[in-house]
Amino acid sequence: MRQRDTVIAPPRMDDGPLFEQPWQADVLAMADGLRDRGLFTAGEWASALGAALRQAADHGAPDTAETYYCSALAALEALLSRHAPEVAIAMPQRVSAWRRAYLNTPHGQPVVLAAAGPEDRET
Repeated sequence: MRQRDTVIAPPRMDDGPLFEQPWQADVLAMADGLRDRGLFTAGEWASALGAALRQAADHGAPDTAETYYCSALAALEALLSRHAPEVAIAMPQRVSAWRRAYLNTPHGQPVVLAAAGPEDRET
């Protein structure tokens, strides 16, 4: 059985849900899954997350759950850039497509990538 490295835990909320938004759970689940698949180690994840948190603090970000999860996203993107450059190269286009999808989706409706336009539909 493989021993896991120690990983920094997300902040806990005493009187509410652990995650304020679904994407917060998603970013940690993606990091955990990619670590389990060997893309990076738990130590690399902890180092990247620590660096992102320090950078946020150095830029005056408040010590909040939002800052933690934005730092987790930045750490995940940094690790993907290092270990999966093909994903990092495609990321700006995909972010732009999701932004267009969001802007083209009527209020109250689920956002789907197809709303970005025909060039962004997945096949």
